[in-house]
Amino acid sequence: MSETARNIPGASAPDSSRWRALVFIALAQLMVVLDATIVNIALPSAQQDLGISDGNRQWVVTAYALAFGGLLLFGGRVADLWGRKRAFVIGLAGFALASALGGAAQSGAMMFGSRALQGVFGALLAPAALSLLAVMFTDAKERAKAFGIYGAIAGGGGAVGLILGGFLTEYLDWRWTFYVNIPFAVVAAAGAYFVIREPEGGRNRSSLDIPGVILSTLGLVSLVYGFTRAESDGWGDTLTVGLFAASAVLLVAFVVTESKVKTPLLPLRVITDRNRGGVYLSLGLAIIAMFGTFLFLTYYLQVVKGFSPVKTGFAFLPMIAGMITSSTQIGTRLMTRVPARLLMGPGFLVAATGMFLLAQLELGSSYAALVLPAMLLLGLGMGTAFMPAMALATYGVQPRDAGVASAMVNTSQQVGGAIGTALLNTIAASATTSYIKDHIATATSKSQAQLVQLQGQVHGYANAIWFAVGILVLAAVIALTFVNAGRPGAASVSGQGAGKGAEDEVQVPVVAH
Repeated sequence: MSETARNIPGASAPDSSRWRALVFIALAQLMVVLDATIVNIALPSAQQDLGISDGNRQWVVTAYALAFGGLLLFGGRVADLWGRKRAFVIGLAGFALASALGGAAQSGAMMFGSRALQGVFGALLAPAALSLLAVMFTDAKERAKAFGIYGAIAGGGGAVGLILGGFLTEYLDWRWTFYVNIPFAVVAAAGAYFVIREPEGGRNRSSLDIPGVILSTLGLVSLVYGFTRAESDGWGDTLTVGLFAASAVLLVAFVVTESKVKTPLLPLRVITDRNRGGVYLSLGLAIIAMFGTFLFLTYYLQVVKGFSPVKTGFAFLPMIAGMITSSTQIGTRLMTRVPARLLMGPGFLVAATGMFLLAQLELGSSYAALVLPAMLLLGLGMGTAFMPAMALATYGVQPRDAGVASAMVNTSQQVGGAIGTALLNTIAASATTSYIKDHIATATSKSQAQLVQLQGQVHGYANAIWFAVGILVLAAVIALTFVNAGRPGAASVSGQGAGKGAEDEVQVPVVAH
């Protein structure tokens, strides 16, 4: 048994198969994260084959986002109730089935339904995966390594999806962007079934908070759909405004309900802790900045620079390398030596520096001179920040709350992704329109008019990326201000050393009693 585990009353010896279990948990997380971007590359081909209109094509992405983002809290609570291993395996099986339906889709409606079903099972799978890590790794240094790997996958999986999506679409068929999930899910489910042994006693067998489920699901769905509509129909659209108003009312009612019911879906103690609250907020802001930038860079490289889908995917490799390096090497080594906020804050600032470089994009910008170093900085910064953020997501929670605490991380990522795509896209589109309006009169030929159109697009991307810089700086400020958890690798357990300040307190790993 580890020293840390011995210091916690009721802690059991670490499971000898935990590192093998991590392989299958990481594989499942990779499948869920890359699925968010792999379909984007295949969307033009799928749209043409299935006869989906331009107005309806957004539902391929939106149906997944609505189901996933809206049901995450419910999924986390179900994992606490059923047991995380069971929820994990069921989530994988359901995700594989939904992926098979998507690959076999013969119509737009069948495609939209399969994507929504993927979101439903993803909402069960994702919090179960993170909470399994929380209850299986009790030693501080091992926990840092495990969450380093998980953080690298959570941060870089989207870019991996772009590469894989490019290969499958260009050399096979768009349907393989769905079918590829099946072997991932089968291997992860089989491995989990035989290898994972969830610690006993960590379930929350309280009755399900039905009003909380309904209010949170409707509130989050309204919020995500509101931002999706804002992107396509504008912020002043009547339905868009109505969705935001409904979301605010529903989420306020949810918080009031949770403060009064005996067994809440989301115990408010989970989000009112300053460390967890700081993680959820700063991580959500960082995802806002990242998701919009993924989209802009994809369009910039393919439309402006003429890269193929595969070449575009490979262009993101430096960011993936930076994330993996910083999560598994820098973050893991430093997390046991310095307070988490001194990794998260500087990490977000390094990412903001990379974003600052991208804000200098011009029509003739060199990939090697500008985009490459920017991606490296983005990867290094986000990987350094993501790793302690993922570990702190379950900071100090009771084992019975681990699933819902994990679900909050995924919720902040999903909502952040929806907000980022809509908000930054709207800013870019507005700046592009304004630029073209001011410069199109100077175009004296068709080729010059096309040049102005491209310059306008790049101008729009750069304007939106400036906002992303500010958002990352704000995420850094929140991390440095709110997060006061100390070094996870210190010898004593938080609260045992009298007279020590927050800087010297130790993160208590979440273990099942």
